[in-house]
Amino acid sequence: VCRGLIKNGERQDEESVGGRRRTEALRHLCKMNPSQALRVRGMVVEECHLPGLGVALTLDHTKNESSDDGVSDLVCFVSGLLLGTNAKVRTWFGTFIRNGQQRKRDNISSVLWQMRRQLLLELMGILPTVRSTHIVEEADADTEPNVSVYSGLKEEHVVKASALLRLYCALMGIAGLKPTDEEAEQLLQLMTSRPPATPAGVRFVSLSFCMLLAFSTLVSTPEQEQLMVMWLSWMIKEEAYFESISGVSASFGEMLLLVAMYFHSNQLSAIIDLVCSTLGMKIVIKPSSLSRMKTIFTQEIFTEQVVTAHAVRVPVTGNLSANITGFLPIHCIYQLLKSRSFTKHKVSIKDWIYRQLCETSTPLHPQLLPLIDVYINSILTPASKSNPEATNQPVTEQEILNVFQGLSGGENTRPTQRFSITTQLLVLYYVLSYEEALLASTKILGVATEIAVISHSEGVRNTAPFRVGDRCSCSDLSCECPCCPQGLHSALLRLLATNYPHLCIVDDWICEEQITGTDALLRRMLLTNMAKNHSPKQLQEAFSMLPGNHTQLMQILEHLTLLSAGELIPYAEVLTSNMNLLLEAGVPRGILQAVNKLWMVLNTVMPRRLWVMTVNALQPSAKIVRQQKYTQNDLMIDPLIVLRCDQRVHRSPPLMDIILHMLNGYLLASKAYLNAHLKETAEQDIRPSQNNAMGPEAPEVTREELKNALLAAQDSAAVQILLEICLPTEEEKGQSSSADLPRDVQSPPSPQGAEAEEDEEEEEQSLLCNLREVQCLICCLLHQMYIADPNIVKLVHFQ
Repeated sequence: VCRGLIKNGERQDEESVGGRRRTEALRHLCKMNPSQALRVRGMVVEECHLPGLGVALTLDHTKNESSDDGVSDLVCFVSGLLLGTNAKVRTWFGTFIRNGQQRKRDNISSVLWQMRRQLLLELMGILPTVRSTHIVEEADADTEPNVSVYSGLKEEHVVKASALLRLYCALMGIAGLKPTDEEAEQLLQLMTSRPPATPAGVRFVSLSFCMLLAFSTLVSTPEQEQLMVMWLSWMIKEEAYFESISGVSASFGEMLLLVAMYFHSNQLSAIIDLVCSTLGMKIVIKPSSLSRMKTIFTQEIFTEQVVTAHAVRVPVTGNLSANITGFLPIHCIYQLLKSRSFTKHKVSIKDWIYRQLCETSTPLHPQLLPLIDVYINSILTPASKSNPEATNQPVTEQEILNVFQGLSGGENTRPTQRFSITTQLLVLYYVLSYEEALLASTKILGVATEIAVISHSEGVRNTAPFRVGDRCSCSDLSCECPCCPQGLHSALLRLLATNYPHLCIVDDWICEEQITGTDALLRRMLLTNMAKNHSPKQLQEAFSMLPGNHTQLMQILEHLTLLSAGELIPYAEVLTSNMNLLLEAGVPRGILQAVNKLWMVLNTVMPRRLWVMTVNALQPSAKIVRQQKYTQNDLMIDPLIVLRCDQRVHRSPPLMDIILHMLNGYLLASKAYLNAHLKETAEQDIRPSQNNAMGPEAPEVTREELKNALLAAQDSAAVQILLEICLPTEEEKGQSSSADLPRDVQSPPSPQGAEAEEDEEEEEQSLLCNLREVQCLICCLLHQMYIADPNIVKLVHFQ
């Protein structure tokens, strides 16, 4: 019977007499059998007929099942209709609300009036008992809030209050309900009440604040406006206490700051989006309705200077990651940096940003990279031409070095790192981006202004582990490596490839893939406790026994090949400093190959330090006696130093492989170094050549052309030296011609026996083999150089 009455009923039952009679009949039927009332209500919603009946049944059910605690059935039912996913139901019920308002308001018998009355009673039931605008005015003289005057919202009522606020937002914003003066007054009293410091209390304050922004018409009298201002001031004061007690990272303090910044920058649409996302509903808010709130915010509560001063005092978010949602301090700082508020009011933000970078974890928060970019821009670009000193301070070198301490290796390295890998990657991104932006803006900064911009010293450049940034080269989308999400890996790789091409050699990546594959796992399974116990000191002792005893050294080297790249770092210095001992006669090829293998593994984690140590170790003995030590800078300026090594290296293929690897790297590094040097001294390009002795008609050679000529001379010199190394020496030519003679033409065998002759033949063959192998290694490198720059072939041929 009920289904038939509902199915054939009107869409809006209160519009006609027949509809009202049908509703009354069904309401009486449900009173006869209350257990079926909710089923009948479900049919009403399903058919989208007789909305008044659905509300009436809910009202009857609420009276029967009255409960002071928790959210009432009426609030849940109406909220579900207006905030559910069914647009048809939302429109149907919204029409019921709008039509009901158009009839006379004194119609007490209407279901809509009964619903509003019941909701108002529920709202008044949870309001704090002692509250009036007159008491507020009296208490205004006191600086400290009087707890007895401002009786707060009870903890058990907070969730119910939040549900009521969201319901009234939906009724006014979606269904178009126009509140009466009494409803507006009571709503404002509830919104400006003070909840306890719990997560639910933080949520309630956020909802109240957004409701004030969305429906500013609720505040109509000067007394109500004063009440709202005092409540907002209380929010600012209590924000830190709420966050510390409730344990919620994204609290209402950040939202206040963010809204204040949006008002200052006139981004009203951003405020509307923020309000809608916090309330969880899409409602229409006219930007003009925010004008009064904007005035209150920008002139009374949050002047721009107050915003910037307050933002610096906001504590950073601990363990910031993408898992922490909501509006955080980082969003506020980002907006203030973007609008240059800190520089305008001379507020230092450097320490806050550094602390936040140190408090990060995986997965990476999407706002971190934009924050670093806009911070770097605020360091290098003045806020205005009239005030060129208005820039932020950069992170100090010592702070950068502190992040990377413990990564440089050595025996005393602490096993636990103070900073997470995410922090180190972000600081690395900052260093690389800062250097790139500094070079790009040198010409503008040097000529237009006189800013004293700090460039990072060689100490920072040589200590920062740039290879960390390109370690993750995985293409697996499920990878949880901190450098993969939100484009950090690609951003770091771009910066490295542009500014440090010698750290982005493809051969190294291929080698690294082999090291980190399944073979490494199998080798780890073979790793015994004895192998782990070898110390750098034992390795040094084994080297000192060469060339007489090489068994112990071979055993230790084989065990070291089972270690990971990071575990090998303490052995790097011993390994490189003893490389000159490997040039003595009688050192087995197996030892040379093991050292080559270990060097290539170390090259994946500490290439720059390793290269410098290796070049210094393989110098000719005369230079080692003079203790001439080259630095990273020396080798970048003159890469050909690498080839000025001990001549015996030229006939040791495993060591020559290392030399060629370093030469290729330093040739690339030299190009990047000279490009950076041109940008650093870009102002010289602009100065007119006043001392041109040849007259104005003489063609001016640009610094760019001089740089290209220097690089071409450098590359061609390297090619010529390598080609000369490929040529056999006089001794090797003699041995080769002797080996080519027929057996009967050669000198007769000595009577001492055939043993000495066999040793001699074996030595000749190994020398020839070494020469041939070195030629293959050199030609392979030349082939790559010619492909990279075909002009080198023409230049070498011309020479």
